Parts: sequence; structure tokens; C-alpha cells
Amino acid sequence: MRALTRNPLILPVYLPTFILSFGQGILLPILPVFAKSFGVSYAWIGWVLAGESIGTLVGDLPAGMLMRKMGRKTVMVAGVTLVSLSVLALFFSQSIYQVVLYRFLAGFGNALWNISRLVYLADATQSHQRGRAIALYGGTSRIGSFLGPGIGGVLAGYFTLKTPFLFYAGLAGIGIITSILFVENTSSGSHTIRKTARGHLFAVIKAQYWTLLTAGSGQLCAQTVRTGRNIILPLYGPDILGLDIQTIGWIMSAASFVDMSLFYPAGLIMDRLGRKYVSVPSFTIQAIGVGLIPFTEGFLGLLLAALLIGLGNGLSSGAMMTLGADLAPKDATGEFLAAWRLVGDGGRMGAPVAVGQIADILGLTPATLVIASFGVLASTIFALLVPETLQKPPS
Repeated sequence: MRALTRNPLILPVYLPTFILSFGQGILLPILPVFAKSFGVSYAWIGWVLAGESIGTLVGDLPAGMLMRKMGRKTVMVAGVTLVSLSVLALFFSQSIYQVVLYRFLAGFGNALWNISRLVYLADATQSHQRGRAIALYGGTSRIGSFLGPGIGGVLAGYFTLKTPFLFYAGLAGIGIITSILFVENTSSGSHTIRKTARGHLFAVIKAQYWTLLTAGSGQLCAQTVRTGRNIILPLYGPDILGLDIQTIGWIMSAASFVDMSLFYPAGLIMDRLGRKYVSVPSFTIQAIGVGLIPFTEGFLGLLLAALLIGLGNGLSSGAMMTLGADLAPKDATGEFLAAWRLVGDGGRMGAPVAVGQIADILGLTPATLVIASFGVLASTIFALLVPETLQKPPS
């Protein structure tokens, strides 16, 4: 791990990753309550929470193409800048429609940022070290997510619901500066920007359709349960159990603590044993944790369910990104990973919409059980349909 952290191609990604993840963590307990303050239904809250994922979904393929023309650094800086400005705009929002629009723009910025940093990591690592390198990135993200919700709850509790937006926008501004100063542009050895004939986006999708269909379906289900937990917890706690926003923030931070503590063991398992050894048990555990939420009766029960979910998610730290990097063709890494992220972001987008619509019609409990079922599907697909992608160096 020490050798990995000295790699000049990898380190510049970790600091802005922490900054943006911390900011996103701040918003986790805030956004559902902020959306509800406009007096809207669960369905509208779902659309607010899906807005970012919709923007990311729309931006994934353009991000892959833009990197070929502009380079990784330019796309990365543009993405962080768009995130900062769109979160700042939330502070001045006057209607639920504006909130959805600003979340969409933040998602588009995240697409630019996500694809560029994943390509950066994929180019800089080999298969037998990739799990640890990307898990370290995932761990950095999880540390930010651990610290964020509690701070977000405190800021909203002591000031206003809009105060966290200003705080996050300022943090994203720091991310812009660090990306400009420390991120190198596409290296001379990169295949992702210089080759064009075989790297054409739609040709790559056509050539890799079976991989995207099978492994992609597993990733879609995985991202659905991952995203769904962050919607269910902030809604179920206040609406069903009567917990306040600060308490929800601390519950989510506690779950994130368990989550972030497992990033290095997850990477080690992926590089020593294989990718399946983390993905299959991870999403099974998450499914159980989410499925237990409707059976909780207060703070302690919800906390324990959240901790179990955090355990499952921590076990899969970096798993989907590592799998995508493993599967990506070397001469079209950016295009493939753009398509790979597109599939996964479909799950991120669908989860809030599904929760909102089902909750309006049937209630939060059925919506929670639907989200849990996606965890079961993800585990099944990764166990039965996706081959092991770890390539160990010759002994």
C-alpha cells in the first residue's frame, strides 16, 4: 500500500475525492428534509434525490467522449466547477423545480469528475494491484462520507437547512484548486485519448454489449441498493420513528464509520482472492440490513440496521470500479468506463424514483423491501453470471 500511495498518477485524485465526498455526505441527511420543506409528496422528494443521478446518467457518455478531445485534467476541473456552482445555487432556490434542476447540473458535473478520475486510476494500475488502489480511493471517499452527515445535521440544526449548501460549495471550490494544481493531464502512454478508430464510443458499446448486459445488470442492482439506503434512512427515521435530523445525521455517520473501516481489507481480498469474494457477500449483507429497517422500533434498532448496511457496503469498497477497470479494453478505457458508469448510474437514478413512487402508493415499508430485493439480485448475478476478473502476476 505504501508503494501505491507514492504513485504520482494516483495521489492527486485522493484529496479532491475526500473533499467532494465530505460535501456529499453533508447533504445526505439534509436533501430529503429540504425537499419536504416545499410541502411536496414523497414522489417529488424522490425526483429531487434522483436529480443528481439523472444528470450523471446524461453526462456519462459525453464525459467519455470529451476526454478524448480535451484530456482528463480539463474534464475533471470542469466537473468539480459545475458541482460547486450548482450546490451554491441550491442556497438561492425558491421552488422545487429549481432544486431538481440544480441537482441535475450537479450530477452532470459528477459524471465529468467520476469518469475522468476512474480512467486516471485505471491507466495507473495493473490488475494485481488495482483492487487496493481503487479500494484506497473508495476508502478516501468513505472517510468523507463518514464525517459529512453528522456535520450536515449540526449545520442544519444550529443554523438553517440551507447553510450546508454554502459549506459544500466552498469545499468544492477547494477541490477545483487542488485539481488544477496537482492533477496531471493525459500521459503520453495513455491509450484512452490518442487512439480513435477502435475507441469510438458506440463501437465499444457494440463490442462489449454482453459484458455490459451481464456484469452491468449486477452493477445496476448493486447501485440501486447502495443509493436506496441513503434515501430510506433519512425518511424512515423522522417520518416513522419520529427522530430529528441531527440524530439521523449521527446514525448515518456511524454507519459510514463502519463502512470506511473496511476499505483496505476489501482491496486486499480483491487482489489476493478475487473480486467475487467481496461483491457477493457485500450485497447480501446490505440486502439483509435494508430489509430489517421496517422492523426497527426506535433509535437503537435503526442504528443497528444502518451499521449492518455499512458493514456490507464497506466490504465492497471500490468493487464496482475495480470490476469496470478490469473489464475495460485497453485501447478504449474511457469509452468503456463511460458506458459502465452509465449502467450503474441507472441504478442510482432509479432508486429515489422507486422509493418515492412506491412510498406514495403503498408506504415506506414496501418501498424499503423493494430496495432490499435489489441487493439479493446483485449478489445472485455476480455469483452466477460474472466471471472472476483478477489476473495474478506469474509466480
